Amino acid sequence: MRKIFLVTNDFVNSRLDRWFRKNVCDVPQSLIEKNIRKGYIKVNHKREKSSYKLKESDQILTYNINFKTDKHKKTSEKYIPTKKDLSFSSSMFIENNENFVVINKPAGISVQSGTKSKKNIIDILRNTKEFDGHSPYTVHRIDKETTGILIVAKNRKYAQLFTSLFRIRKIHKTYLGIVVGQLQKHKGTFKDELIYFENEKKIKSVGITHYTVLDSNNNYSLLKLNPETGKKHQLRKQ
Repeated sequence: MRKIFLVTNDFVNSRLDRWFRKNVCDVPQSLIEKNIRKGYIKVNHKREKSSYKLKESDQILTYNINFKTDKHKKTSEKYIPTKKDLSFSSSMFIENNENFVVINKPAGISVQSGTKSKKNIIDILRNTKEFDGHSPYTVHRIDKETTGILIVAKNRKYAQLFTSLFRIRKIHKTYLGIVVGQLQKHKGTFKDELIYFENEKKIKSVGITHYTVLDSNNNYSLLKLNPETGKKHQLRKQ
């Protein structure tokens, strides 16, 4: 069966694969790639890559899409919030308008679901009255065990806007952290080589963070941290 979808202004410049997950079915990337290769997903009757950037009024056509998954793989399942989750969520909101919300993310909850944590902020927000008629879009993340300000967009336009502002550093992040011991300088910069692994591949990168000592005693120091780079788990590793 053939289906035709028309790309709206809300999804201009979005990748084809991301549009597909939002509008057709949230399936693994491998299945999207497979159906594109077989010609079951086309744009304006042409075969395009999954990274193709959509234009307004593009026609996306799907033909007899095969969603059979590998028996060892599972499609992502959304977390269903409890009544306690939804009751607590009302205390998180700092700002709420028609385009985005600003919340105080509590520690111990991931921003998005993962293999080790199903409970997450996005699926909780999806079920709140503040997102009635809207979908939550992540524009940045905070580690699971970190609490702090989190911006979540309500539409594609503002998601792209905030993502761009973070990328060109028009929005600055400031963290507070407690470290063991005292630092010799009141202000300074941490510049360290960071190592992490992806699929057993060793990856090296440089993390740069500027710090200011706000308070200290013989055992601990309270620091204001402004990361210049945004590497994975940068502050904790430094």
